[in-house]
Amino acid sequence: MDEAAPSLDPAPGAAPSHEARKPILFLVDDDLSVLAAVARDLRREYGRHYRVMRADSGAAALAALERAKLGNAQVALLLVDQRMPDMSGLDFLAKARELYPGAKRVLLTAYADSQASIQAINETQLDYYLLEPWDPPEEHLYPVIDDLLDDWRAAFPPSFTGVTLVGHLYSARAHELKEFLGRNLVPYRWLDVERSREAEELLRLAGADSKELPLLLLPDGSALKRPTVADVAARIGLRSTPELQLYDLVIVGAGPAGLAAAVYAASEGLSTLLLERHSPGGQAGMSSRIENYLGFPSGLSGAELSRRAAAQARRFGAEILTPTEAVALRCEGPYRFLRLADGREVGARAVLVATGVDYRLLDAPGAERLTGRGLYYGAAITEAMALGGGEAYVVGGGNSAGQAAMYLARFARRVVMLVRGASLTASMSSYLVEQLEQAPNVEVRVGTVVAELHGEKHLEEITIAERKGGRTERVPAAALFAFIGAAPRTDWLAGTLASDEQGYLATGPQLEGRDGAWDLPRAPFLLETSQPGVFAAGDVRQRSVKRIASAVGEGAMAVQFVHQHLAEG
Repeated sequence: MDEAAPSLDPAPGAAPSHEARKPILFLVDDDLSVLAAVARDLRREYGRHYRVMRADSGAAALAALERAKLGNAQVALLLVDQRMPDMSGLDFLAKARELYPGAKRVLLTAYADSQASIQAINETQLDYYLLEPWDPPEEHLYPVIDDLLDDWRAAFPPSFTGVTLVGHLYSARAHELKEFLGRNLVPYRWLDVERSREAEELLRLAGADSKELPLLLLPDGSALKRPTVADVAARIGLRSTPELQLYDLVIVGAGPAGLAAAVYAASEGLSTLLLERHSPGGQAGMSSRIENYLGFPSGLSGAELSRRAAAQARRFGAEILTPTEAVALRCEGPYRFLRLADGREVGARAVLVATGVDYRLLDAPGAERLTGRGLYYGAAITEAMALGGGEAYVVGGGNSAGQAAMYLARFARRVVMLVRGASLTASMSSYLVEQLEQAPNVEVRVGTVVAELHGEKHLEEITIAERKGGRTERVPAAALFAFIGAAPRTDWLAGTLASDEQGYLATGPQLEGRDGAWDLPRAPFLLETSQPGVFAAGDVRQRSVKRIASAVGEGAMAVQFVHQHLAEG
């Protein structure tokens, strides 16, 4: 059926359906019988490619058009009755033109008003007027509409469908939302309120001011002012509530190790829950290009690898909750209980900790104040296109830093890598070293560190210091991307699981010789922690190999130990 004016999408906040993505043919007439007849005729002829909407007054129609504008919907045609009591058709079209200047405008009118319609064509760029009655539509209606829609399609290619984020370029909260949407593979477009005239208009239509940014506009036409990540997750359909109270296996962390474990556990019949505090993929998901992963000779992005793995896990029946953070673990008899950040608990017969690592924070004056406002940790792919030909700096000498530098070189005029060590060869794969050497706009400066960051509202300059000699240089910088080592995300497990001094979890043979670390007659399984039935895999594990393939292998291997633990009863 065609839609009444107020409804743009039956599922608020969800990804737009195929029907909701169609361009709109909008009808306005206070005579309900005429309105229904026109809608019927248009739906029959054009319903396959267009969405027919209708309203019985100009005011109701304008309200619906404002919601359509906020939802980034396209309006191809406005078909409006001239003689409406509260607002004439021409008055409505004049107002509607401010919202949709490219929509084709047609007036339904009686013979007595034809002269006024002709005058409107000349004065207000009315596209056409139709005299009532238009029966049969095959002769009097469809040929006119066909020509107008052909013209409209030629000038208006399909629009972006997804959510729209409006904000300031150097906003830490906006950066957080961009990262969250991007890493969860939610299609979105970014509008800088300081550079985009459309952003100003959308701000006005949403009834928001600059203090309420960032603003997230959803496909249903609703708006979220200064939303949190949790607010956004709830509206875009991400799940944060477990279906069961007890699972065979709960996995904490959806990086490569956690995703691999979810795929194998769910495919082998274990009830499996995967908890992720941010988005699937972990550090690997932030990589702009992975070129040494088995089976992908031309490489793939971390986001694509994460998308495939998450889809595979869901296909086998694994539940993935995001953003959902585990904050404590307790063991009680044969069960393990994870307390979540919102206070709820979820039970498991076995737990796999695959929380990976976080990038270490840059220890330099100005770093904390400018984080998210020019200083970014990880690849921050969402910020690359905003470089606009400026200079970007990358701090770090590992593979992640090299991959980021190669990606940023596509957008920045110049990329400078600041490497603490004496060379790249000790910490980076040779294929990446060769690519960096051949890149014309990438410079590598070894033996250097960032001494200070400068800028009021956003990063403007950085001070670079040489480790030998201490000579400093202050240079302009559009953005700084930091990859300076990593620390395990295990603070929430302190006192519960044995770890080394850095917080990496001890497993299997690493527990030998530790007083009170293991009290069962059997030896711990290879990936088992100091708590029986609690396993660790991937970068969070002590002495693990920091490679994606290794993490995937450990995640898959952990499931076999889970089976053995569950068999013990």
